[in-house]
Amino acid sequence: MATSRKPVAKAAAAVLPADVRLMNAVAAVIVGAALIALAWQALKWATRSPVFTVQAIALDVVQEHSSVAALRANALPRLSGNFFSIDLDAARAAFEAVPWVRKAVVRRVWPNRLAVSLEEHQAAALWRSDGQRRDRLVNTHGEVFEADVRDVDDEALPTLAGSDANSALMLALHQRLNASLAPISQQVQTLRLSSRGSWQAELAAGAKLELGRGTDEEIVARVDRLARTLLQVNSRFGDTPRALVAADLRHPDGYALRLAGITTAAQQSNTNR
Repeated sequence: MATSRKPVAKAAAAVLPADVRLMNAVAAVIVGAALIALAWQALKWATRSPVFTVQAIALDVVQEHSSVAALRANALPRLSGNFFSIDLDAARAAFEAVPWVRKAVVRRVWPNRLAVSLEEHQAAALWRSDGQRRDRLVNTHGEVFEADVRDVDDEALPTLAGSDANSALMLALHQRLNASLAPISQQVQTLRLSSRGSWQAELAAGAKLELGRGTDEEIVARVDRLARTLLQVNSRFGDTPRALVAADLRHPDGYALRLAGITTAAQQSNTNR
């Protein structure tokens, strides 16, 4: 019987008194609170210490339009805080608010620097929309952005006119129409989309095209038909090609054509195919 009672006695001896357990718990809470307070004070010191004031900003950008002076004037005044406290999202927004900057990535570099990578807009077209007093620009992603159009090096940029929501659609269609017109050495200089969904185009040589309504595929098919048959139609009026003045492509089975010095009626489908 004595042997069977020994484990019970040892287990009982291992249990600490309630007052001791209470003291241990209180001590743990005090130590934890002290560590938290110490960490808080360290954080406050770090966010206020001049040691961690941002001393330099390294820029990674192909600076065609975003000059250092423009970045300094437009972005730097909007930055606040030191290495630890600066809001990187706010810093990114500050750089992206600079004209010609499409995208910015900002990261910390220990102990007191920022590294900023910038992507510039690449202008693909002028943008004209209702209610706007001045032209804006469309980049190669089809996004409308604000910048001084006088900074554009390419003076032959095409013009797109429509609702901002359709800018990417219009840029893509403009490129497809140029491909369709390549066989007759023409390019679209101005492409318009009315509020009712009707398309009009003006070629670089001055000819005006009424493209009508429809899907992209339908619009491209109409221009393809014009490009395929224009030389054939033109040859009926002499050996010297006549300059294209205007074309109405809204007819279901053909188009109405106006050549320099000659006006024709709507062509029948068997002529224009």
